[in-house]
This record gives sequence, C-alpha cells and structure tokens, in this order.
Amino acid sequence: MTLSNRPADLILAGGGLSNALIALALRQRWPDLDIRIIEAGQSIGGNKTWSFHTTDFASAHFDFLAPLVVKSWAAQEVRFPRYTRKLGTGYNSISSERLHQVVTKALGDNIIYGARIASISPTDVTLEDGRSFEAKCVIDGRGVTLNNAWQLGYQKFFGLEVELEAPCGLDHPIIMDATVEQIDGYRFVYTLPFEARRILVEDTYYSSNSDLDVGVLEARVKAYLAAKGWRYTRILRRESGVLPIVHTADINRLWAGTGDTPRVGLRAFMFQPTTGYSLPDAVKIAELIAGLDDVTPQAVADCVRKASFAAWEDRSFFRLLNRLMFIVAEPYQRLAVMQRFYTLSESLIRRFYACDLTFYDKARILTGKPPVAFFKAFSVIKEKP
Repeated sequence: MTLSNRPADLILAGGGLSNALIALALRQRWPDLDIRIIEAGQSIGGNKTWSFHTTDFASAHFDFLAPLVVKSWAAQEVRFPRYTRKLGTGYNSISSERLHQVVTKALGDNIIYGARIASISPTDVTLEDGRSFEAKCVIDGRGVTLNNAWQLGYQKFFGLEVELEAPCGLDHPIIMDATVEQIDGYRFVYTLPFEARRILVEDTYYSSNSDLDVGVLEARVKAYLAAKGWRYTRILRRESGVLPIVHTADINRLWAGTGDTPRVGLRAFMFQPTTGYSLPDAVKIAELIAGLDDVTPQAVADCVRKASFAAWEDRSFFRLLNRLMFIVAEPYQRLAVMQRFYTLSESLIRRFYACDLTFYDKARILTGKPPVAFFKAFSVIKEKP
C-alpha cells in the first residue's frame, strides 16, 4: 500500500517483534496516535515462533501478550541421555501469523510492505525507491548488526511445522530432547504440540559457527519425525534462524557510532545473553516507551539506551556462562553442562530464564561438579572486552 505523505507522530522502521509490541503498547495508551510501520518483508514478524515461560513475566505483562498467544501449556519436559524431567512451569507460544493479525488490526492501513530503507534519521525515512516519509519520531528496529566488537557463539535452528496422520501423543512441549546425536556443538530437538496432529519440530544447535545448511537440517528433522513414528501428511511451514550468544563485548563500542535515531530490539542489544531470546526485553521496552510523556527521538533514545546499559551490566553472569560453554568446555562437553543444569531446582531454572538469579543461584550453578576444567574456567571469569 501507499502511506500518506503527511508527517506522522511515529514511524517504526522494521516490522519485527520489538516494533510490533511498541505499536500495540502505544495504541493502547494513545488510540489516536498516528503510528506507521515500514517493513522490508511482506508481513509483520516474518516467519517465526516466540515462546516464553509463564514465569518470565509479571501478570500485567502476560495480560498484554495474551492476544498474541496461540497456545499455552501447563508443563514442559526435557530429555537427556541420563534422565527425563517434567517441569511444572507454564509455557506459551506466539506465532508471527498471530502477531501480524493483531498489529494489522490495530494499525489498519498504516503499514507499508516490501519497502527497503536507504537512509534513516530521527525524524525521516528514505526508501531505496526514492520515497521519503517524515515523523515527529522514527524508531529503528531492523535487527542486530554484528561487528568486531562482539565475541559470539550462536544458537541456530531449523524447524518444520507439520500436520500429522495421527495424534502425536504429547500434551506439553519437549523444550530440549538432547538424546539425539551430538553434532556441531550442543544439539537438541525442540517440539511444540500446537494440536494433537499439528506440531513444530526444530533441530537446534549451540554452535561456534553461524553456518546453517537448511537442506541438511531439514533431513535431520524428517529423520527425527520418522524415529518418533510421527508420519506427516503435509508440511505447513518452515522456520529457521541464527541468534547471537555473547561471550564478551564492549557495550560502549557497540553503541558508539550508532547515530541519533532511537533503536530497539536486537539493534539495541536487548536479548537474553545465554538463550538469545528477545521477547521479554521487547515487552519491557514497549512498556517504557508507552510510559513516556511524549514520544520524541531524544526521550525514546535516552530510555532505551539506559535500559540497554542497565541490562548489560546486570547480565554479566550470563556472559560468563557463555564463555564457560563456548571457550572452556569442548563442544562434546556442552551436553554435560546442560544435562547438569537441568538437575537444579525448578525455581532456580525459572529465575534463570527470567534473568532474575540470586547470589545463591549463581553460586549453585558454578559449584558442585561442572564438567569443565577449573583452571581453564578460572581464566575466563573476567570479561575482557
């Protein structure tokens, strides 16, 4: 569609998760605010699934997300070579299809698709086709830009959502099945049973490289389905991605030279360091921006930058865990690290995913018999930007 050339109150550059949630949060507070989204793809949110533990959020945040949730489960399960464990923590999934539906209903015709941005400033956007749009504020949410300021590992995945011939027999997700052959670091399969005969199965890796051979991974997912006796009648959707897992980085260098345009999401380095998941931070930033007295470039940039630096400092322990996983542990040892972690208390595991670990939690994770060499581990305790 064609957006009006009149100046808007807000232009969101990119229709990803963070900008989508900002649009919904602002629409709730100011129904008459002129909000527009410019998206390079053909839909809001792309082709993704975002999942979260019920305990990742306060009840108010959960209420905000509720219209986006396509499925909730009362429990979840992990499987390792030495044990299987069912956890009584609720689990929920959001689909990009549902996100697209809710955002387009909220914004109506104020979304342009297939539009690649040539340049951006705090108050205007110019597209590659020469069109330009002005606003009181522009927010850049077009995803992460990696450079040599990062030292990274990766969580990468490929999944098939399929329709089965017969019920799968699952009434809760298997968030980690690490009984599969260990390839390319730590490998596990992730299964979400949306319906008795509709499931998403993802082949997932904690890897030292970002290579993603979708042909090979699709064959592995199909082999997993066959091994479980899940015969499918059709493939509904394919999904893949690569998430950054940060070992170490200099937050000041990351923000240096980013310009004056407010940025959000992965572009503002807001994600859980050990999982790469960005949903909880995206909700927090949407709430912060919706709570501003006025949505101006300076006000938005200041609040997001402050939140980004605070989260970075608060989550140094998670980056330490990443260094232990990717630098100290050999690739074949990563399975043992995760297998031990899931023997810890369920309350600790919940706090881990919510980035709310206590001092005792951190000590409990590091003490005992972690499967890495002590002296090698000691060498990476201090973060070296």
